[in-house]
Amino acid sequence: MDPVVIPILVAAIVVVFLVSASVRIVPQARRYNIERFGRYRRTLQPGLNFVLPVADRVNTKLDVREQVYSSDPKPVITEDNLVVNIDTVLYYQITDPRAAAYEVADYLQAIDQLTVTTLRNVIGSMDLEGTLTSREEINARLRAVLDDATGKWGIRVNRVEIKAIDPPNTIKEAMEKQMRAERDKRAAILHAEGERQAKILTAEGTKQKDILEAQGTQQAMILRADGESKAVELVFQSVHRNNADAKVLAYKYLETLPHLAQSENNTFWVIPGELTEAVRAVTSAFGDRSEMGSPLSAEHERERGHQRAEEADGGTPDEAGTPHIEADPTLALDAATAADEVAKQAAAAVSDAKAEAEAAGEAQRPGRGQG
Repeated sequence: MDPVVIPILVAAIVVVFLVSASVRIVPQARRYNIERFGRYRRTLQPGLNFVLPVADRVNTKLDVREQVYSSDPKPVITEDNLVVNIDTVLYYQITDPRAAAYEVADYLQAIDQLTVTTLRNVIGSMDLEGTLTSREEINARLRAVLDDATGKWGIRVNRVEIKAIDPPNTIKEAMEKQMRAERDKRAAILHAEGERQAKILTAEGTKQKDILEAQGTQQAMILRADGESKAVELVFQSVHRNNADAKVLAYKYLETLPHLAQSENNTFWVIPGELTEAVRAVTSAFGDRSEMGSPLSAEHERERGHQRAEEADGGTPDEAGTPHIEADPTLALDAATAADEVAKQAAAAVSDAKAEAEAAGEAQRPGRGQG
């Protein structure tokens, strides 16, 4: 080999080594701290960078993206002397690579210890219930303390979250019993309130029902009384308009008497005092017509004579005009038999009156035809 080639090769190798040692390519979101002869020189930014070979060297490579750090559960004592295990989640970002590399030896360990200390100070002033219900307050106080302490380390704490709070097992059982009792209490209250509302609604419904039934009964009675009043008024007007005399009224009275004994519940029947007067008025009416030209039957005349003889002998009317009828002690008829007998007598009297009225009408027809 030519002796001149060997130095050329050595020089080329040295040049390649020097060029490769002087070039540094930094990825995006990374920062390199450069030291020259052991002293901090500068921080390389992302891209192509040149350094002095042999004199400059990369001390630390840092990631400036937001990082997540989850700590292990740490025991913390509350104000009411209960030990709870709390683990946190920390979101942080390196803002000053030089401070993060030279101001603190291990920033993650420093942040973890500072978080535990702050948690013990914050939760030590709260009881267990306040600890479980005040997570937002604890997170805010932790972030304030950590942000103030890590600022000089070139780190910004963006967010701190409490991941879990684990009380002792005995406390968990007591809390479960308390929550179960509270739920049972609310259920009993809701059940009682429901029954109360149901009873109130039932009472209101019953009240409205009674009121409506009473109003309906009232309206029915009013309408019924109004109808009866109008019926009586129409009958009264019809009687006066047709100029009915006492003879017609007596005839209608006798026609109504048989209906009084038709009910099955009648065990006692009072014979009105006007019965004989009505019979007398009807018979006298038809008797007047017989004198005008229609002779009555001999049997009817005998009945009238027998009736007049009885009135002359013992049937003296009282002050009210009602004759006294002497009871025969030999008759042992009960109330139902007496009612049937009186009904038969009234029906017979009405039938006789109708027969006499028809006979009187037939007797007067030829006279009207001749006129």
